[in-house]
Amino acid sequence: MAAAFFTVEPHDNDVLSDPETHIIKPGGEILIALLDNKVVGVVALMPDENEEYELTKMAVDVELRGQKIGQQLLAHSLDFARNKGLKTLILYSSRKLENAIHLYRKYGFIEEPLQQPNPYRRADIKMRIQL
Repeated sequence: MAAAFFTVEPHDNDVLSDPETHIIKPGGEILIALLDNKVVGVVALMPDENEEYELTKMAVDVELRGQKIGQQLLAHSLDFARNKGLKTLILYSSRKLENAIHLYRKYGFIEEPLQQPNPYRRADIKMRIQL
């Protein structure tokens, strides 16, 4: 999980401490992966100030890595976004997360220039997918 690589930034803290305000009320969604009625993964589709949706806060239980939960969560997120009528998704990540970057590319995300400032100090890559 990214927490092993990074500290919680102010933007993360704002969103995670009040997801109703930052994700749900503006029209976003929080998707949860369950296994035997236990939460094993989560991801959010969060609208930003440019009326784009960011795929964000994706995490999988560290004890269950390698079971393709992240892959299934990402695939479901993309289908969900398409069904919701979204045309594109963006994400910010770090090249340190090689497995995640590989997964995003596998599902069609393409790297684009990372504007400065961006919402995250840790981010050194921005990606987009056309749905």
